[in-house]
Amino acid sequence: MKKTHITLFVGVVILAMALGVYLVLNKPKAEYIHNEGEAQGTTYSVTYEQPEGIDLQKKIDKRLHEFDLSLSTYDPQSIISRINQNDPTVKTDADFEEMFKVAREVSERSNGAFDITVGPLVKAWGFGFGNSQHAKIPDVSKILPYIGFHKVRIENHKLLKDDPHILVDANALAQGQSSDIIARMMEDNGCKNYMIEIGGEIVCKGLNKKGEKWQIGIDKPIDDSTSEINEIQTVISISNCGLSTSGNYRKFYYLNGKKYAHEIDPRTGYPVVHNLLSATVVAPTCILADAYATAFMVIGVDSTLQICKSVPNLDCYLIYTDKNGKNQVVYSEGFKKYLPK
Repeated sequence: MKKTHITLFVGVVILAMALGVYLVLNKPKAEYIHNEGEAQGTTYSVTYEQPEGIDLQKKIDKRLHEFDLSLSTYDPQSIISRINQNDPTVKTDADFEEMFKVAREVSERSNGAFDITVGPLVKAWGFGFGNSQHAKIPDVSKILPYIGFHKVRIENHKLLKDDPHILVDANALAQGQSSDIIARMMEDNGCKNYMIEIGGEIVCKGLNKKGEKWQIGIDKPIDDSTSEINEIQTVISISNCGLSTSGNYRKFYYLNGKKYAHEIDPRTGYPVVHNLLSATVVAPTCILADAYATAFMVIGVDSTLQICKSVPNLDCYLIYTDKNGKNQVVYSEGFKKYLPK
């Protein structure tokens, strides 16, 4: 090859490389897309950056529908409903088995404070299926024989019960799991920046459209059974994690002058009575955050902080009342990094 041809060839290569760099540097940044909808008797809100600008709402709705076919207790044909009906032909699927594995892990770590068989107690106390009133205290001694996470197990994709009267309810962690499932769907579709919220259960990844971590408000616990009063306790900055808050200040009623809240201790059969008002949990996955937030509302402040010390990457922010009736805050050491500077 002649020298002039070589020079020309090198020049063309350099020009092409420069053009490629220019196109990469000046490629229009993908806009953040926002989708909203209804699922699992609540609402969802998803914000994400899809590199090709593709709207994923149809895929979101389809995946949430598939999830309901596994774990919705409101669908009589779902896997969990058929299990509760003692259908001998029903087999568990991947969504159900993921739920069951995490539920058992949290049950064991919380010494039974979290339990997916607690549903009959919740209903008996007047908190099931939208019921918020109750005429009398139930006889828990008749229900407790059918409560206990250790009384159910999975073998060869079949859920086995020690007693056919046992019912399984995944509501205490299913919404957190559904947020994780949509997060995985986002990853499969090339999304690296997103925030998913389903019924208050949140998964965040990457950064928001301002190039910052996602800003999430923690509600101030105010007794309000109408859920119409909302005040923010603090705003935290999170990314690459799941978040869930559980509290006793939304679902409660008074009977004979005494307040009964919806958090039921599966071990005693009675609503919990202690000074913890709300527990916000940050964990690697939202299903873990959701389950632990429920467990923490049962076991109270001191035991919650102990569990957070023993479980890697699990942190909590607790609001409780002191002996003078004033609201106070305590949080795990690892939660500091999420708080305003």
